[in-house]
Amino acid sequence: MIVLSVEQLFKNFGGVAAVAGVSFEIGPGERRVLLGPNGAGKTTLFHTIAGSIPATSGRINLLGQDITRLRPDRRARLGLARTFQITNLFPRLTVLESVLLAIGGANAKGLQLIFPISSYRDLYARAHHLLEEWGLAGIAGRTVRDLSYGEQRQLELVLALAGQPKLLLLDEPTAGLSPAETARVVAMVQRLSRETTVLMIEHDMDVAFELADRITVMHQGRLIAEGDKDAIRANRQVAEIYLGTE
Repeated sequence: MIVLSVEQLFKNFGGVAAVAGVSFEIGPGERRVLLGPNGAGKTTLFHTIAGSIPATSGRINLLGQDITRLRPDRRARLGLARTFQITNLFPRLTVLESVLLAIGGANAKGLQLIFPISSYRDLYARAHHLLEEWGLAGIAGRTVRDLSYGEQRQLELVLALAGQPKLLLLDEPTAGLSPAETARVVAMVQRLSRETTVLMIEHDMDVAFELADRITVMHQGRLIAEGDKDAIRANRQVAEIYLGTE
């Protein structure tokens, strides 16, 4: 079954088509990277897939179900999770509290505040397991605002994984990171189970080519190329528009 199918998707802002007739499919377990210069429409496309902004027209299918008009929370319940280009965390929570909140939100029971949070032993066990698995157990008690930017990016990825998503959208996960921090985030993505399909916007070409099974290139709201790494490297239009090659 195709995990994500986008069919003739448009998103207009006034008379400007930020996304103009985009169509593509992503198969199970695939690592798809979305490339394109600033203003190409990549993040707007992410917003429409995640449901934070409505599509003007077209269709989005997740695991065979039409999600085009569903709210973001409904899409999340069906197995879609995302990170953001700008880190979006609760600065006053600890790392452990952040993970507990994410797990509770993904859990059918949720977190009912009539009970003390310490009563949710199964959620605590899951949170500690996640932090151990992804190497963040040592900072579990630290407040989010006291973390380095790289640690915050890693935490955001763990929060997105808390609900065991079928489709994970990563919006420039290495933006603003040092080489060492970038390497850690790349390693986390490489370790993801192939049960989770990944669609990622990435500005770093080395990271993109290291992680991608296939690459889709956008320019001025449209898809201009799609293929494996060798095909994209050899594509003259991509070189001229995205890489700036004469």
